[in-house]
Amino acid sequence: MKKKINKNSGLVYSTHPTDEIHEEQETVQQSLKGQTAYLACDRKGRRGKSVTLISGLNFNLVALKKDLQRLCGSGGSVKKDIIEIQGDHRSRIAEWLEKKGVRVKYKGG
Repeated sequence: MKKKINKNSGLVYSTHPTDEIHEEQETVQQSLKGQTAYLACDRKGRRGKSVTLISGLNFNLVALKKDLQRLCGSGGSVKKDIIEIQGDHRSRIAEWLEKKGVRVKYKGG
């Protein structure tokens, strides 16, 4: 369903009615709430490049990875229920996850 919104609302074009957008955001927050995410930074087997690893979440990891990539401005992937974000972004990701109601624990040094 395509919908055009007027100029004053700030949204130019949307494929979702505005009610569905708010419902999706609320369900993401509710489904993440109360979970524990484990954050680690790793360089082994990556030619010295740092990677932030996020594990322990039961959610649509591909959608979550996309949000985290956008937040950090870097690439990433999902491998074996672990989200990998290129670079050391533990503090930024931890802050974002805590706002979503996720408990954050750090692994490693």
